[in-house]
Amino acid sequence: MSFAYLTNTPLEQAREEYLKKLEERGFGPRTEKIPVREACGYLTARAVYAAINAPHYAASAMDGIALRARDSFGATETSPVTLAPDRFTVVDTGDPIPAGCDAVIMVEELLRHTDVSVTLHAPAAPWQHIRQIGEDVCAGEMILPSFAEITPAAIGACIAGGVLELEVLAKPLVGIIPTGDEIVAPCADPKPGQILEFNSSIFSALLSGWGAETRVYPIVPDKPELIRAALQKAAEDCDMVLLNAGSSAGRDDYAAAAVEAEGELFFHGIAIKPGKPAILGCRGAKPVLGVPGYPVSGILVLEELLRPLIDLWYGRESRKRETLRARLTRPVVSGLKYREYVRLRLGSVNGRIMATPLPRGSGVVSSFLKADGMLCVPQGTEGYAAGEEVEVELLTEREKLERTLVVIGSHDPLLDELADLIHRQDRSMYLSSSHVGSMGGVMAVRRGEAHAAGVHLLDAETGSYNLAVIRKNFPKGGVVLLRCVGRVQGLMLQKGNPLGIRGFRDIAREGVRYVNRQKGSGTRLLMDYLCGREGILPDQVQGYEREELTHNAVAVQIAENSADAGLGIYSTAKLYDLDFIPVCEEEYDLLIPAYVRDSEPVRALVRTLKSPEFRERIEAMGGYTLDRPGEEIPLYGE
Repeated sequence: MSFAYLTNTPLEQAREEYLKKLEERGFGPRTEKIPVREACGYLTARAVYAAINAPHYAASAMDGIALRARDSFGATETSPVTLAPDRFTVVDTGDPIPAGCDAVIMVEELLRHTDVSVTLHAPAAPWQHIRQIGEDVCAGEMILPSFAEITPAAIGACIAGGVLELEVLAKPLVGIIPTGDEIVAPCADPKPGQILEFNSSIFSALLSGWGAETRVYPIVPDKPELIRAALQKAAEDCDMVLLNAGSSAGRDDYAAAAVEAEGELFFHGIAIKPGKPAILGCRGAKPVLGVPGYPVSGILVLEELLRPLIDLWYGRESRKRETLRARLTRPVVSGLKYREYVRLRLGSVNGRIMATPLPRGSGVVSSFLKADGMLCVPQGTEGYAAGEEVEVELLTEREKLERTLVVIGSHDPLLDELADLIHRQDRSMYLSSSHVGSMGGVMAVRRGEAHAAGVHLLDAETGSYNLAVIRKNFPKGGVVLLRCVGRVQGLMLQKGNPLGIRGFRDIAREGVRYVNRQKGSGTRLLMDYLCGREGILPDQVQGYEREELTHNAVAVQIAENSADAGLGIYSTAKLYDLDFIPVCEEEYDLLIPAYVRDSEPVRALVRTLKSPEFRERIEAMGGYTLDRPGEEIPLYGE
């Protein structure tokens, strides 16, 4: 472009054109690998997956005794049960659960005797006060998506998941070159005519707060050849360069000429006051800014023209903090004794902010990682009902909520992959998923709480998936069903199948420990359907009442010898290197309210489902078939 010395370009025009020109020349972030303990404040360069389970053994969640729950059955205030010392093991919080035990009773609930026996006045429920293997993070589970900020909670989640090194977007290194014959290093007794060089300290502090690192070079006298040499050096060392002072049109102002000689000069003069003499140029793909010597001018130029470069580097927008009103999708129950803080996932559905409470266990680090907002339940309040509006402290940008796809329903690991792909393709878009089972997802759509629900509901009479249940719950329409994937469901078994399980009926064999999915999930409905078909009663299955919320959580129990079998999908069995006996191929689809069909989050979802990147990831996971994902399935004979 032609260049006019000391132009007066409008700020918005200069900024937009400058960013565009730099992108055309290849400006963008570097990546590097660093120890996870040093990664706070960085952004992930790619998705991060857990290497181990957290916790990696079944652990006591309380101080007390570990025992077999059935040994406590029948205990009441009027008919207590007394246990001899050989019927229990004393445990502290964090201790491994002894073999054969499946419950912990808190020490406060015990009556101890001098002969070391204990008396119980209430029975223990199976698996109470036990932190299950993988309760917080399951091995192979995505801990962080691409371009996610690594917070202190994320560091804890990564370490808990066995991830000790992360590939991150490197913090941009900004070289600061102070120039001027009158500039001297900070000292206690400057002489007349000497100006203490403090701009670099101000700029370094600002840049550090924005996520950049700085390197301050020695002060350069007002000599063109020295300024050009310093610019060359800084451009070789750093990702961006600031020439401080010498940007105006005075006798010794050589910054513009140095930028033009060493690279490209786009603008010299921006229509802002203070800050008009600013210089915008580059050397290769590296930005070079000439910043006025007056500190107030320099700060304004950095705010308006350098900070957008750092945001572009990270692919982010400016952050804001605020409070807002949100509608709870599930009840929040709290004790009267405490003021309680509940972490939430937030998303905007049809103009309303929906808030889904996250797990509140004291060891669930992942809830910090996933939280978009915080709800404070005051002392003396029992909680809030589902559907109630509450005041929420926002932990993320309000704009993010408007561009977050809220998915509530059946679990499938592909939802994490969809979230990552959607955000990779458009960094302003997000996906937030909550796992409440297929029927829970159908109800969430009915209540207007979600953009989409993952469903795989078998109709026992017809053998078809999803259509019958959707027609029953939405007889007048108002929803669309998107094709997602076919997936293989079956029995996940320990590696090598040590119990010789041959088919579904074998789960009722003596000694086979089963782990189930929660009521309302499609996999639980399939389980009950298969039990009915095989004539198996629930009390014939050891572990029928033992419930987990995800396929991964079921697989972890089997892989870690806490269970022998459980229904799940092939991709999860493959992930955990489990044996697998196929039972059926089912349809896992996405139920969408018609009124959000054309919203930007849903359009992003459809684009991703139809993308080759989605197909590539799903095929690599195994156990899925893809038949026109993203297309609508006729629901009512249309």
